[in-house]
Amino acid sequence: MNLTDEQRQRVTAWILEGAKISEVQNRLASEFSIKVTYMEARFLVDDLKLTPKDPEPPKVVAPPVAAASPLTTKPVPADEVNEIPAPAGGGKVSVSVDQIARPGAVVSGKVNFSDGQIADWYLDQTGRLGVVPKQQGYKPSAADVQDFQLALQQEVAKLGY
Repeated sequence: MNLTDEQRQRVTAWILEGAKISEVQNRLASEFSIKVTYMEARFLVDDLKLTPKDPEPPKVVAPPVAAASPLTTKPVPADEVNEIPAPAGGGKVSVSVDQIARPGAVVSGKVNFSDGQIADWYLDQTGRLGVVPKQQGYKPSAADVQDFQLALQQEVAKLGY
């Protein structure tokens, strides 16, 4: 493809402005009445020893910091972190392991919290812990969460995980 020096300078300017190969192809057709294939436009840019710029990734604005719930991967608003009620029964947390793990889990089971609430738990292939309480919206106390994690660690260690 034969371009004049002025046309080559214009193509160089387009690339330096951030134009992509397809834009160069379209501008050659609209401004100079030169119809080229995408591959020909790509070769032209290569012959001019130019490299199209990658678009800048959009800047991500970080959301406000919130504490993560110890039992889920969902964030808990900061004003709800300290609103967990103390256990009513004062009993212990007990953990059991299912004979057959639930689908998508490496290991799963049930947990009885000190206040009598029951939840299903599971560990997935990436090691993430999930807890699904029977009562929707239930959140165990911080002490129960610690007891649950310790009991779970002991049960899973018995299984060799």
